[in-house]
Amino acid sequence: MMYVDVHAHLDHFDSNDLRVIIENAKNAGLKAIITNGINPKTNRTALKLVKEYSIVKAALGLYPIDALKLKSEEIDAELKYIYGARDQIVAVGEVGLDYYWDQTKNKEQREIFSKVIKLCEKIRKPIIVHSRKAEVDVISMLESSSIKKVIMHCFGGRLSLTKQARDHGYYFSIPTNIVKSMHFQRIVEELPIGQILTETDSPYLGIVNGKGNEPANVVEGVNKIAEVKSLDAEECKKMIYQNYQKVF
Repeated sequence: MMYVDVHAHLDHFDSNDLRVIIENAKNAGLKAIITNGINPKTNRTALKLVKEYSIVKAALGLYPIDALKLKSEEIDAELKYIYGARDQIVAVGEVGLDYYWDQTKNKEQREIFSKVIKLCEKIRKPIIVHSRKAEVDVISMLESSSIKKVIMHCFGGRLSLTKQARDHGYYFSIPTNIVKSMHFQRIVEELPIGQILTETDSPYLGIVNGKGNEPANVVEGVNKIAEVKSLDAEECKKMIYQNYQKVF
């Protein structure tokens, strides 16, 4: 049993429910869940959860919209905090650009993301990237960096951009809603299995409309990836787990 969820938000679950969620994940065969921080509060919660649950790993970050709510000195302080916690984390994330929820401060977003990229270059950690409606700028900025391990989270860009990122060797974390999303099925068709990781983005992006999501559902995502790639499900699971080991 070697499933992994490289992008979840465990702090968004009720603490009582979380114990059940973690147990469900273990029973489903998950070896690791990377909970992604998005602001100072959730970053600290992520580190707390690592201590409470052996299956949980932490990525600390600044979600672009959350980062816009902070003053420049607060952003710098949080990046300094992440630097100080570098030995306790497996990646920097969730970070990136979002031109969907805020179309007025694109320049400010890029300035913040540039600082994040510099931090990743300094601590040599993988970067888990949000790029909603900003895929062109995200890829351009990453291309100019020295970061070697890039994970495109829930990538919504057109196939030409998928291919561009693929050709740079970037990884793509495919959410569980691939079971119903033709977009993610097409992305998987374009990617070599060696650049695919699995995520849930739980409690979001549920498989069933109107219902929540949880890390255990990553099993369904792997099965669908195997189907799209015409692979045996067990073989597919092993390959994705090997990708996880290479990146993290």
